[in-house]
Amino acid sequence: MAWAKHEIRKARITDVPVIHGLVNHYASQGEMLGRSRSELYEGIRDFFVAEIQGRVVGCSALHVNWEDLAEVRSLAVAAECQGSGIGKALVKACVDEAKDLGIARVYALTYRPGFFEGLGFDKIAKESLPHKVWGDCLKCPQFPNCEEDAVMLQVP
Repeated sequence: MAWAKHEIRKARITDVPVIHGLVNHYASQGEMLGRSRSELYEGIRDFFVAEIQGRVVGCSALHVNWEDLAEVRSLAVAAECQGSGIGKALVKACVDEAKDLGIARVYALTYRPGFFEGLGFDKIAKESLPHKVWGDCLKCPQFPNCEEDAVMLQVP
């Protein structure tokens, strides 16, 4: 599956069950924040999916926080497709959309900062992010002992 060509597109309502499965699979391993189906339906316009031969194998979302700040969140790629460039393509779709929207900065909270640094993001202090960003953190089972790193990209 990983060797096949993938397509990145905006998510559709019919993709929610697969997005839910991907995100919550990694959430159950403590790698990201889980999302309810309700949250996913409400935020479907934020999402991109990666598709191979009609099968959704990855997702990401661009969540706008403020006029100049958005978060790349819920980045998940099926295990059998990791290392094939799908994650990179999903982040690029989010950054491209941020650019189209006129958003100057994109950040992520991640346990894999090296992946994002390879895409041009820089590590930053989590405390430098606005308090508005921390709303989701309160829902996280890791809070307040989170070991995620914050990374930021100035949108080109």
